[in-house]
Amino acid sequence: MNKEYTAIEQEARLAWLALALTPRMGPTRCHRAMHKLGAADRLFTASLTELEATGMPAEAAQFVFDGRAREIAVKEAERIAEQSATFLTPEDEAYPSPLLEIYDPPPVLWVRGNTAVLNRPGLAVVGTRHPTPYGSGIAEMLSRDLAQRGMVILSGMARGIDTCAHRGALAASAPTVAVWGTGLDVIYPKENKKLAEQIVASGGAIVSEFPLGTFPAPQNFPIRNRTLSGMSIGVLVVEAGEYSGTRITARCALEQGRDVYAIPGNVTNKNAWGPNTLIKQGAKLTATWEDIWEDLPSQVRLQLEDEVAAQAGDGGRDESFSGRSASLFTGQPTATPLSDHERLVIQELRQDEALQLDELIERLESRMVSGEIFTALFELELAGRIRQMPGKNYLRCM
Repeated sequence: MNKEYTAIEQEARLAWLALALTPRMGPTRCHRAMHKLGAADRLFTASLTELEATGMPAEAAQFVFDGRAREIAVKEAERIAEQSATFLTPEDEAYPSPLLEIYDPPPVLWVRGNTAVLNRPGLAVVGTRHPTPYGSGIAEMLSRDLAQRGMVILSGMARGIDTCAHRGALAASAPTVAVWGTGLDVIYPKENKKLAEQIVASGGAIVSEFPLGTFPAPQNFPIRNRTLSGMSIGVLVVEAGEYSGTRITARCALEQGRDVYAIPGNVTNKNAWGPNTLIKQGAKLTATWEDIWEDLPSQVRLQLEDEVAAQAGDGGRDESFSGRSASLFTGQPTATPLSDHERLVIQELRQDEALQLDELIERLESRMVSGEIFTALFELELAGRIRQMPGKNYLRCM
């Protein structure tokens, strides 16, 4: 997937990497310096006076002029190659074009996986690290439904909603992008190591604007959030408390001119504060994937529909877009009719509160025997209409 670069292009890329690794050179200073130099590869041949004239702090200019910046860039590039990864600069075709629209795009992105997926239309799905079963289910299903229709699902691979979003995309056999607040060689949280491997193996990518070896630090994640929203067409907020970091992502999205969508929540649940407040402030209330899909720019929607139709090989769109879809409402038609037993079982289940198997059997014992209940549960779970939680607890998915 990675492009072969000419010697001049490699030197320019190395210059961006060197500047990004130079002390006191944040994104804005890096872009300003490169603009004033005129060409990235001039960084290594410019005089100290020329470097200082770009607006670099004196110590940063000295660091570059002494050759230390180039030296650490060469070492970092070698380590990146050893990690089977790559890095992208704003001059690379694979660099996410939506990021170039924001005020302070990262001067370098460290990437593992398929760089081609970074320029596809994507939706960021974000939320609390401690979701309710309802929040987990709706995040996974909406991500699955949109991924099936060609949208790339982006998230931060944190615990909770982020993890559910990535899993939803993977369930659709679609690529997904994780934007990290650590170096590519520092998996956080550690329990998501397998998920990270699945993301790369499925044709997705892991992206970071932090050098290899960067460990999780509180200040990194707000920086990561502005990159996550900047890479996306819009941001979907599922559940978030009053002081959740999700607020930062939503604010960044608004500042960057991105659409913000929110799943309304139960007002008695503290995790509903974030999305409900965003809706009051103008975010688009989202109940199904169609609410997002119909809001996409027409050229993006048509592009995705045509691509999915072409993959299906039938030349048309309708069949590709049939099937079950995530919704807040339970009365919608499904692709396969329910049997009488399945209907009785699913009527007892809720999306926002799990029901224990013994209680379910007790409720239905006058109408069904336990064997019929077990069969119905198996069929419903196989069809994706319900989910079994630990302890033989069951949730309705749609």
